[in-house]
Amino acid sequence: MFDFTRNLKPWLVLKTDLLNYGEFLHYYLRSRGYSWFVRFESIKDVLVDALYKQRGRYTKPFLHVGTIGLAFVMVIFGPMVLNKADDDQRQLVTGPVLSTAQALAPDFYTAQAEEVRQYRGGEIITHVVGEGETASSIATRYGLDSDTILWENNLEVKAKLKPGQELKILPINGVRHKVVRGETIYSIGKKYGLEESQVQAVVDYPFNEFLNDETFELAAGQYLMVPDGVMPEPLKPVIPKANLANKFTPDAGSVSATGKFIWPASGMLTQGYRFYHKAFDIANRGGGPILAADAGTVVASGWDPSGYGNRVIIDHNNGFMTLYGHLSLLQVQPGQRLNRGDVVGQMGNTGRSTGTHLHFEIRSGGSLLNPGDYLR
Repeated sequence: MFDFTRNLKPWLVLKTDLLNYGEFLHYYLRSRGYSWFVRFESIKDVLVDALYKQRGRYTKPFLHVGTIGLAFVMVIFGPMVLNKADDDQRQLVTGPVLSTAQALAPDFYTAQAEEVRQYRGGEIITHVVGEGETASSIATRYGLDSDTILWENNLEVKAKLKPGQELKILPINGVRHKVVRGETIYSIGKKYGLEESQVQAVVDYPFNEFLNDETFELAAGQYLMVPDGVMPEPLKPVIPKANLANKFTPDAGSVSATGKFIWPASGMLTQGYRFYHKAFDIANRGGGPILAADAGTVVASGWDPSGYGNRVIIDHNNGFMTLYGHLSLLQVQPGQRLNRGDVVGQMGNTGRSTGTHLHFEIRSGGSLLNPGDYLR
């Protein structure tokens, strides 16, 4: 007789082995998956902490790398996905082609506009002016004050924008400042109307970088965002009027330099000769006359846009030249000859100046000398 139970026994053993293997595989995958998940969370926490501690410094590179990676995946695998769909099942979406700036910003200020600026990581974008747009409408589009648009693009209040004109759009309201040597966050904040207690906003802005995060040391040439800063009014040159002609110092005729320099003004020496400030600053709240330190010929008298304001330069015809900066009133003209002690102008606060004072330089052979070695 044929024994059916004997033939079924191998199948039962195989079934039992398969069930045991399935249970083992399920347990293994669960345990390994949990281990991988815990490890992923640990790596993610380390990455987030690093980005937070660096105050957003690595946010921009991280976003750039992520964007490039996403674009690479779309270029490689995008066509493969699209080819799997039938043409009659695809939905065609039509609409105007938007510029980068238009794609990043909503048509008017909403809560999303704030999120857009945060996502941009503090970057400055370029807006192409459209037909009929004004500084005010563009500012509203990006959730900014119109002054911020005007200041960043060196535009006057009544300036008319032209279609196709490109404007720089800052991420927040305020002023973007290019640091020059010797500046600090306090001097920069003061320049743009911030009180000392408000300078903290410059430090807290996550995309401002410092050479030292404890001392907030700045590097010449870097850009710094001053949140809610206000651009100071430009100082206009003081041009002597015709009715001041009688105050001009008369020409001295034939003169000869003595080679010895007198103090050009009375007051307090507020800043001496340093490697970054190769001059003397002499301050006097009451102002007062500025005198020629030695006899010579006036080679320049007028407004200097580089920061001296109203300035006078005298050539002493013996290898030396002297410069007198920040004057409120000019009382000499180019080509005029002066004796030592003649009045060249009045102490003032024009140009890149924080108070009434005289900026005095002694030059020779293209070098700036220490006035303390020559003044008597």
